[in-house]
Amino acid sequence: MNRRPFLPLRLLWISAVILTMLLCVCAGSVAIPLSETLRILHDLISGIPITSTFGSIILSIRLPRVLCVALVGASLSVCGCAMQGLLRNPLADGSTLGVSAGASLGAVLALALGLQIPGLRYGATMISAMLFAFLSLLLILSFAFLLDRTLETTSIILIGVIFSMFASSIMSLIITFAGERIRSITFWTMGSLSGSTYPQALILFLALAFCYMILRLHAEELNAFAISEENALHIGVNVRRVKLIVLVTVSVLIGVCVSIGGSIAFVGLVVPHMLRMVLGPNHDRLLPSSLYGGAVFLLLADLAGRTVLSPIELPIGVVTSLVGAVIFMLIFYRSRKGRL
Repeated sequence: MNRRPFLPLRLLWISAVILTMLLCVCAGSVAIPLSETLRILHDLISGIPITSTFGSIILSIRLPRVLCVALVGASLSVCGCAMQGLLRNPLADGSTLGVSAGASLGAVLALALGLQIPGLRYGATMISAMLFAFLSLLLILSFAFLLDRTLETTSIILIGVIFSMFASSIMSLIITFAGERIRSITFWTMGSLSGSTYPQALILFLALAFCYMILRLHAEELNAFAISEENALHIGVNVRRVKLIVLVTVSVLIGVCVSIGGSIAFVGLVVPHMLRMVLGPNHDRLLPSSLYGGAVFLLLADLAGRTVLSPIELPIGVVTSLVGAVIFMLIFYRSRKGRL
């Protein structure tokens, strides 16, 4: 397929991401002029020592946070895009599998038990979340296979919803007995990327690069799935194999995001759905647009959480839930009105 017609759109998205990141680096409880920000970033790239107060704020606090927010937003949005195409449901997202709930359960358990890895902040939480995400996927797919050996989409969704309810119940039980750690657990469950570090940004980047490459290679298969599984089968797609690859890839990426940023809702639901309404169902265009669109959406949500009620900071998960719920209701209302 000729991808040249998508080049202007890609350049537009890249420009939007860069400008939004600069805005998020400059704005905050301490406003930093754009010229000063650009000078500090130039010195950083040139290897010039940075000793100013603004430089410390940007390099130690804002830049790693902005990088992590952009990467988490891109990851969750790409996962939602892939799940909507795979499940043929424009209101699906990565959490539809129940993997997000599994990853959250693993992270909450690690926080409640106070598990730590020397020299690696939140390392135990990250590993536990990824492990539980993978185990959740195995459990869900195993039950789905027992019910239907063809791994029908409706079976996977049903079991995913049931598992999410079960995991949420276990998390509530753990929080009840968490004792003095209940504050950190509660804050984590609301979703937050404050205190992000460069190692976390590197982990997110590597996970996103690897998983996005896999999903991008299966863009044509996702286009076939978007019509029907029968259509995909008729044109020679190995339905079960592609479905497993996409599900595992999405689960890994969600596990990494949840382990670092906590529970952040609606990004994977709202962003791909809105882009699908504008750009159409072609995943060759939709996947990269979701990548950039998710980054911009979560960056703006994080900026709103940091600045709207300053000096009080709202957890990013609270902001995305408030904004996402309103957008979701508007989308749902317009879609229902269009059918009347």
